[in-house]
Amino acid sequence: MAETLSTMLALGTEAADFSLPEPATGQTRSLADFTQEVLLVMVLSNHCPFVKHIAKELADFARTYQSKGVGIVAINGNDVASYPADSPEKMVDEVEARGYTFPYLFDETQEVVRAYRAACTPDFFLYDRDRKLVYRGQFDSSRPSTSTPVTGQDLRAACDAVLAGKLPDDDQRPSIGCNIKWKPGNAPEWFG
Repeated sequence: MAETLSTMLALGTEAADFSLPEPATGQTRSLADFTQEVLLVMVLSNHCPFVKHIAKELADFARTYQSKGVGIVAINGNDVASYPADSPEKMVDEVEARGYTFPYLFDETQEVVRAYRAACTPDFFLYDRDRKLVYRGQFDSSRPSTSTPVTGQDLRAACDAVLAGKLPDDDQRPSIGCNIKWKPGNAPEWFG
């Protein structure tokens, strides 16, 4: 499996606006819907082995941190013509199978994942109350090819810091995962 690193978007970058459909509910969700003081934007995929590897712990993490007041949203921006396992219908199945409690949105045009400079799945972007980026990096150091347990340690520490009114540690390691499956001719110039 090919490994792609997060682009490590510059800290302080403002959260990109979005208005995307949520296949599981039929609603459209936008950045303004998330009024919590802390916001986590995740870029996920249904079929990626890296996402599958952390999915159970990610669902547990989300329940815990949503109860602490963190807004959480996930976006799938993969090309479903080439990767039908990432279709909106399969996203509904994924939400049900994993027990995700956060909105899982579909970015058909790939404009939103491009605006976040997402490169891989999973990719994580944590924002403060001013919607400035304070953390971008890995969930933890576990990988499908290692025996390191999945804990969410890095993202948990970042969320705990922001919830306490502090900045996360500067030592932020890039997320590693499957590359975004760009539509033909749609890959941004900064992408691999």
